[in-house]
Amino acid sequence: MIKVVKFGGSSLADAEHFRQVAAIVKADPTRRFVVPSAPGKRDKQDTKVTDLLYECYNLIKARESSEVIDAAYDRICERYNSIIRDLGLDFDLSGELSYVKNAMLHASGRDYAASRGEYLNSLILAKYLGFDFIDAENVIFFKDNGTLDEEKTQEVLSAELKEHAYAVIPGFYGGMPNGTVKTFSRGGSDITGSIVARAASADLYENWTDVSGFMMADPRIIDNPCIIQEITYRELRELSYMGATVLHEDAVFPVRMAGIPINIRNTNRPEDAGTMIVAHATGYDMGKVITGIAGKKGFSVLTIEKDLMNSEVGFGRKVLEVFEENDISFEHLPSGIDTMSIVVSSHALEGRRDRLMQSISRTVRPDSVFIEDELALVAVVGRGMVKAKGTAARVCDALARANVNIRMIDQGSSELNIIVGVDESEYEDALRAIYAEFVK
Repeated sequence: MIKVVKFGGSSLADAEHFRQVAAIVKADPTRRFVVPSAPGKRDKQDTKVTDLLYECYNLIKARESSEVIDAAYDRICERYNSIIRDLGLDFDLSGELSYVKNAMLHASGRDYAASRGEYLNSLILAKYLGFDFIDAENVIFFKDNGTLDEEKTQEVLSAELKEHAYAVIPGFYGGMPNGTVKTFSRGGSDITGSIVARAASADLYENWTDVSGFMMADPRIIDNPCIIQEITYRELRELSYMGATVLHEDAVFPVRMAGIPINIRNTNRPEDAGTMIVAHATGYDMGKVITGIAGKKGFSVLTIEKDLMNSEVGFGRKVLEVFEENDISFEHLPSGIDTMSIVVSSHALEGRRDRLMQSISRTVRPDSVFIEDELALVAVVGRGMVKAKGTAARVCDALARANVNIRMIDQGSSELNIIVGVDESEYEDALRAIYAEFVK
């Protein structure tokens, strides 16, 4: 059996967390490949090492004095040296730290600067664990257009992993064809872990963080929400897209392709089972019906009204072509016989509102067209909804009892989710009402 384990920045913030990580890895000999993030915050007032690297890069680019740059870089050095020192580790990182600083001073690029957080942390962790070190730059590849070269990465990384019984591979970055470093988006260490799991033909991908699994709702809004014990890839995708942030949504795809389950675990509570993310679930909690609730603010609805719209062939295509011409993607299309509504990100409309409405008026000649802002979307997700009658009615009833007005509702034919649109001012009330209805 092979397990790939990824540890987030909060799990590697200081020496004490390094000890916890080492205990977890050593407790199971099948945990063979480790993917670490850069050191995260040690407390609320602290700064992540990646952010310190960005700050230092910006100071260099702004041509600040050497004293200012040195002071900023010294903070980075001290974070790593304090970990080494507190672990009592016989390891000199000064040469690597000097090389990184010199490279940053000579225009190595923003991605290179950001990636060094994972690189340096992985060197320390590999030394502490007694594992081999594999530089992600040599085994994870991007194409010229900046997208992941999946085929080459799978081939090279798979061959390299077979040469190592145990190894540490830094998360977050890889190499470009021109020899430069390229990073994934923030949270990209999750993606690296997934890529490594696929290349290793792992039986399980463990993603260790600071929570005991995927919660049913946002704990900043819902007090002590339940932990989801088992969730499918499709459900996770829906919840992640709508704002749930435990796992980077793009990290699902490499392991999903290979049929590898993901286990979300808590570094501070390793005894907790966490959440299992699987391709197909064996069942669901009949008492809850839904798997989770998530949502986001910041949406707008463009509504088009026109009599006999439904009999006008090509009407919807023409409208969507206008959005395409203005480089605007849509979120949902809740429509009626004589109305068509397009839900979009409010941010995407900035500077384009008048042009968009004029183009639609000219293209389809509607009776009216208008935009409403300050919409929040709430996604109620669950594979159990397929077999449970009246789920949509329960959602609507719960919102009515909470005096929350529904501005739109949309349910896909798969019955995996129900999307409800409410005023942003009633967003939190909507989440609480739906959660209380389904979680007794």
